[in-house]
Amino acid sequence: MKVAIVHYWFVGMRGGEKVIEEICKIYPDADIYSNVYDENKVSKIIKNMSVKTTFINKLPFAKKIYQNYLPLMPMALEKLDLSGYDLIISSESGPAKGIISDPDSVHICYCHSPMRYLWDMHSFYSKNTSFLKRFIMGPLLHYLRIWDVSTASRVDHFIANSHFISKRIKKFYNRNSAVIHPPVKVNDFQKSDKLENFYLMVGQLVGYKKIELAVEAFNKNGKELIIIGEGELYKKIKSIAEPNIKILGYKSFNEIKEYYSKCQALIFPGCEDFGMVPIEAMASGRPVIAYRKGGALDYIIDGKTGIFFNEQNEAELNLAIKKFEESRDSFSSSFIIDHSKNFSDQNFSTLIQKFISTKVDIQQ
Repeated sequence: MKVAIVHYWFVGMRGGEKVIEEICKIYPDADIYSNVYDENKVSKIIKNMSVKTTFINKLPFAKKIYQNYLPLMPMALEKLDLSGYDLIISSESGPAKGIISDPDSVHICYCHSPMRYLWDMHSFYSKNTSFLKRFIMGPLLHYLRIWDVSTASRVDHFIANSHFISKRIKKFYNRNSAVIHPPVKVNDFQKSDKLENFYLMVGQLVGYKKIELAVEAFNKNGKELIIIGEGELYKKIKSIAEPNIKILGYKSFNEIKEYYSKCQALIFPGCEDFGMVPIEAMASGRPVIAYRKGGALDYIIDGKTGIFFNEQNEAELNLAIKKFEESRDSFSSSFIIDHSKNFSDQNFSTLIQKFISTKVDIQQ
């Protein structure tokens, strides 16, 4: 087959790019198309692929302010010439699925999420931006919503990264979707025989991840919390954290693995589309204390691989921590590690290939 892979932008190696990396292993001769491509921010596997970009990549400072060019991306995607491809795999959470394909091609969209800033998180993003930007973006977002819904009909088959996202695809696009969880390299992690007293958070320091909620809870309970990550809230978090909370900023992958393996538990108070960080913690044998919503529902077994709390407030989180500590000895590291293997990169590759081969056969 002649295969094209369409990804919204390549400016780092987060969850979406790790999915693309695994798809590249399946289809090493595929062509990749993207709005923005920074070859210094991607893995060797992606860098070795044939990567083509839209005109967005040539605009001023595109690699830094790419999101400001969002209103131009529908036109940019539609200008791509994808004729002659048998299979097109789009990777969606920014605009990607809106390409125009041949009638005989099969277009499969792996959806990390319908664009959050257009739909259910619109109010959150709006509150955290300037009045001028809200005023300018209002009409543009209305246009983008129309485009986003209309282009869902260009997709032959949707794959969602979690049941949470599958429901959102049904809600916003009125389309059904299969669920295939994203790949996590669970074999890269290992448990430690020596646990320490700290709890751990890992990820970008941005509002929707509810970092402040965790800080408020640990300010009150006095327990040791280590936060690894950078982002727009770094200074604010640093300013409100009591001495029992350490904000370490950036850490290497090897350092993060060590923190995973030695923590009491991972704190995960946000609502994520899926969330690879909890799987990495579980692959290290450590349980997760998480908000009972989003992708976490797909992999946390309450009382066995973690503890849920029901409301995003400091009191509920501290109650969950107390519940965990009262039942800490009942958690089995071996069971948690075995469970994490259901979300491995090998499992992802097998399921994706099986799904695609079936759908391509149907179309042909």
